[in-house]
Amino acid sequence: MNFETKRVNDITVFKLNERRLDTNISGLVKGEFTLLLKVEGINKLIIDLSEVESCDSSGLSAILVANRILQTSGGKIRLVAPSEKVYALIRITQLDRVLPVCETVDQAFDELRKE
Repeated sequence: MNFETKRVNDITVFKLNERRLDTNISGLVKGEFTLLLKVEGINKLIIDLSEVESCDSSGLSAILVANRILQTSGGKIRLVAPSEKVYALIRITQLDRVLPVCETVDQAFDELRKE
């Protein structure tokens, strides 16, 4: 699994450099989110999906794991730049009600700085 993280003050950006967020890597993504959020104590997370072209239910499940961990610690999450296909899945599953989506990383930073 190819990804990068960048921390700016109290906000961490997790950029997934994979075309597919699916069953093949969702377990690894969940593990990485758990490490970042529970072990490193990150409280504000931006998930950059700009490289991800497709996602399945297990991929969404990985994102929901991060959201659940953040909710229990009072943290915040933002999804950034999902492809049309991925965003359609988020809307169909009505996860756009619980997972705020931003167009750019800068927009997500601005929103999280205010919270």
